[in-house]
Amino acid sequence: MRSATKSARAIAVSGAAVLALTACSPGQGGSAGGQSSDTYTWWDPYPQHQKSSGWAKRVAKCGDEAGVTIERTAYDTTALTNQALLAAQEGTAPDIMLLDNPAVSTLADTGMLTTMKEFGLDTSGIDANLLSAGVVDGKEYGVPVGANTLALYYNKDVLDAAGVDPASVEDWDSLTAALEKVTGAGKKGITFAGIGTEEGSFQFLPWFWGAGADLRDLDSPQAREALELWTGWRNKGYAPASVINNSQNTTWEEFLTGDFGFAVNGTWQVDSAKEAKFATGVVQIPGKDGGVAPTPTGGEFITAPVQKDTGRYDVTHKIVRCMTTPEGMVETAKTFAYYIPPTKAGQDRLLEDEPDLKPWVDAVRSAKGRTGDNLGTDYPKISEPLWTAVQKSLSGAEKPKEALAEAQSTAKGEVG
Repeated sequence: MRSATKSARAIAVSGAAVLALTACSPGQGGSAGGQSSDTYTWWDPYPQHQKSSGWAKRVAKCGDEAGVTIERTAYDTTALTNQALLAAQEGTAPDIMLLDNPAVSTLADTGMLTTMKEFGLDTSGIDANLLSAGVVDGKEYGVPVGANTLALYYNKDVLDAAGVDPASVEDWDSLTAALEKVTGAGKKGITFAGIGTEEGSFQFLPWFWGAGADLRDLDSPQAREALELWTGWRNKGYAPASVINNSQNTTWEEFLTGDFGFAVNGTWQVDSAKEAKFATGVVQIPGKDGGVAPTPTGGEFITAPVQKDTGRYDVTHKIVRCMTTPEGMVETAKTFAYYIPPTKAGQDRLLEDEPDLKPWVDAVRSAKGRTGDNLGTDYPKISEPLWTAVQKSLSGAEKPKEALAEAQSTAKGEVG
């Protein structure tokens, strides 16, 4: 999950109404229907990457290697999911489709995606924690082309002035103690995105999971501990009032002012952090009692929609293979600057060229898919009540216990 131009992708998808939306990027278009034998259709959620971009050239190159032309169409993530649902109804799916990982289960539920076993793609090298976002009822419906996740960025100048060693942040107590020192030194403690959208759930999940909570039990004692942590920071002034409305983008803008000790944000800010006017660093989000908290994975899966002409799968397989070799995944990582390859081989190759990315590789290796634990299409029905509870608690409208009890009741009614 990313911010800035990609923040709209953070909205969780559901299989509700199918909207006939068109959001092709300039200079790109075409229909998934009526494919010719030398042209293969490709949909992805990157409209910001125009035909002349490194990404577009990378896609075209994989087509060239397979001996065909790729006709690429780019949509905003939400529009892509809606368009895919429409294509499922009309039988006009593209040959290849990249989906934001929580959407994979939604599209698999329609029957429009081949399983990777049916498609003949070996997934044994993909990290299981990353692959899980595309697994429904034990079947794999795609593979990640890369992953991003969350960690704690810190302002070294602010921490030095407050006498805080970032290495001392090992659990919730030590992090809270660091925030107390930073605010005591006249600076601001931590900023995060508590907005009432999927971005809010995305940022809360490391603390929720780090307490040992389960998404099917939103009002457990562990869940309450996580929400009490965030709410306590807000009430003590360790986190600003703005977190209630902060997106991940506005959170980052706050951090770049140089006033904050810490910010929860993602891999996609690596380049921006290098350009900051102060020295920055990264530490993992700690679990309540120590260790690294599981963080949610963002990033897209490459999928192969079902085709009436199954003879097309051979070439599609070549294109997908081009994208998912260790070399191919490193090339994708470098093209986007914030993707971590989903295989150990790819990660190791990336670190040979970019050793500073090790904290992010470590974070991705311990990350967890939001639709994992076989939540599938139930995840959006759980996520919205969760972010609503976070909003109510941070705003003071309800105590954490009451807010989460209401969230659990709502989610149980939706999921059944």
